[in-house]
Amino acid sequence: MKVKATDIAQMPSPADVIFDALREAIAKGDISEGQVLRQDHIARMFNISRIPVREALTRLEEQGLVSTQRYRGAVVTTLSIAEIREVFEFRALLEPEILRYSIERMSPEALEHAKEFAHAFATEPESSRWGDLNRRFHYSLYEPAGRPYYLQTISTALDRVDRYLRAQLVLTDGMARARREHQGILDACIAGDSEMAVRLTREHILGAADSLVAFLIRTRAQENSER
Repeated sequence: MKVKATDIAQMPSPADVIFDALREAIAKGDISEGQVLRQDHIARMFNISRIPVREALTRLEEQGLVSTQRYRGAVVTTLSIAEIREVFEFRALLEPEILRYSIERMSPEALEHAKEFAHAFATEPESSRWGDLNRRFHYSLYEPAGRPYYLQTISTALDRVDRYLRAQLVLTDGMARARREHQGILDACIAGDSEMAVRLTREHILGAADSLVAFLIRTRAQENSER
């Protein structure tokens, strides 16, 4: 029998598609804090039943991106300053350590890959792509470590603060600073100087946290005064 078969087991499920789409929209700020995610509306958008929508929303809630509120349903969460600071402090503990593992295993091909993402981030004119390229640069340095659980944990932490980090890159001097700091981290990796790379990565994350928190304090204070 001649049939062009497709490995359906390798295809994303409807819930996966909806989850990825909603997560990306939240990260980019296309879905704002406090917005209600109505199951029937999302089901109509994707031309599907509400069952995979519920599954996707449950997964988003597990990652802290939405919360279920009485009488309202699923709502995009708003993180407090303390919660945002805590996520960055957690990243500053974990990401330097995975980089330490990674440097001993970095091949010339892996370093070349990291250089490409550093260049793409530094030269990208579209601010909507900065957040994604920033993540890809860091991942390119961490992947040689061969620690998938670490990477998944880092990914979940980044998902929680991505929308705020993107705003910080666009609305402050975060982009220029990130370019310089990325290059410093990359240079240390190329030189095989793990201690320098670890220190610069920790400073990079905590510095971004300080800048972001200062930015959010100003903007939230202004929003409150205008109400």
